[in-house]
Amino acid sequence: METPVLNPAASHPLWQHQLGLLLESTGEGIFGIDLDGHCMFINRAGAQMLGHEVRDVLGSNMHELTHHSHPDGSHYADTDCPIFNAFRRGLPCRIDTEVFWRRDGSAFAVEYSSHPIMDGTQVRGAVITFVDITERRRQAEALQQAKDELGQRVQERTRELSDALAQLRELSAWLDKVREDERTRIAREVHDELGSLLVALKMDVNWIGKRLGEQQERTPDAAQAMREQMRCKCTNMSQLIERAVDNVGRIITDLRPSILDHQGLWAALEWQAHEFVQAAELELDWRFDVPPGVELPEPAAIAVFRIFQEMLSNVGRHAKASSLDIRIGAEQGRLSISVRDDGVGAPAQAFEAATSYGVLGMRERARHFGGRIDIESRVGEGSTFRLHLPLAVEA
Repeated sequence: METPVLNPAASHPLWQHQLGLLLESTGEGIFGIDLDGHCMFINRAGAQMLGHEVRDVLGSNMHELTHHSHPDGSHYADTDCPIFNAFRRGLPCRIDTEVFWRRDGSAFAVEYSSHPIMDGTQVRGAVITFVDITERRRQAEALQQAKDELGQRVQERTRELSDALAQLRELSAWLDKVREDERTRIAREVHDELGSLLVALKMDVNWIGKRLGEQQERTPDAAQAMREQMRCKCTNMSQLIERAVDNVGRIITDLRPSILDHQGLWAALEWQAHEFVQAAELELDWRFDVPPGVELPEPAAIAVFRIFQEMLSNVGRHAKASSLDIRIGAEQGRLSISVRDDGVGAPAQAFEAATSYGVLGMRERARHFGGRIDIESRVGEGSTFRLHLPLAVEA
């Protein structure tokens, strides 16, 4: 056990006993002070931490030597010093929020303990042990910073999720409205178109039934004239039935094009494109480059068809275009559909707005099958919608 260098005044047997206990600790700095705060002994580890030689510390006022200022550099009165108060009041203390100052004027974060030395009921001084906790403080600050950053990221993510949830709720409400509007439209068409046709057919059938009941009361010439009228009625009824069949087919096609089931996705996309440009009076540049045999499973095919319909619908509602360029291709296991118009265009933020439900719907459909929607648009230069979707899709 290393024997510390002592001030000759520390030859009292009590001090010698305390030194034997204190010097068992070799990793911490240890020093003892008398009632005036002067150093009675210090071990070499403590002197080295303070940047001094042991002989230079002995007899020095330890508060003035190493504890004279707060961390911010302001004066630290010895009357406020916990080390001194420990033996003045006869109570131990443990502090880890202060600094000790080195000989070169630098400070280091310190954790110290001060214990009064008692001779019976009389206080003789104090023993102070201390360690440099700069690295511990740095790690604690780094940990706290990491916790703060994590907390901030959690808050940001929570806010993003809340915004996304609100957006999805708005999208769901919009989809419900669209569905209800579609039902209303179909109901109106059934009532206005099919209803009126069926009423007309019913009136013609009633007329024919009534005339057939009067057939025996007519003369041959009157009966012949009545047969001509009946033939005209039957011809009119046949035309009404044909119109009803056409209307039923149109309504069914609006709900789900039969070509999608009978001829597949690629034929359905081409049919939809030509139907749209014909109705909107646009020029069409169509390019289809999908190898034979490439198909999508039915759920993905329906999603692609609905996304394509929404792309065309966006052109019809907003673009004011005169021509349409459509590219459909498949390579490296991915399907690519591009719809470009030469219309008025729009700023990019218009497609990111929370109320852009059509765009939100397309993106949700694409995301459900591992795809994405890219949009390029500039005011006055038209817009381009692109769908990218893996051919081997899994919902």
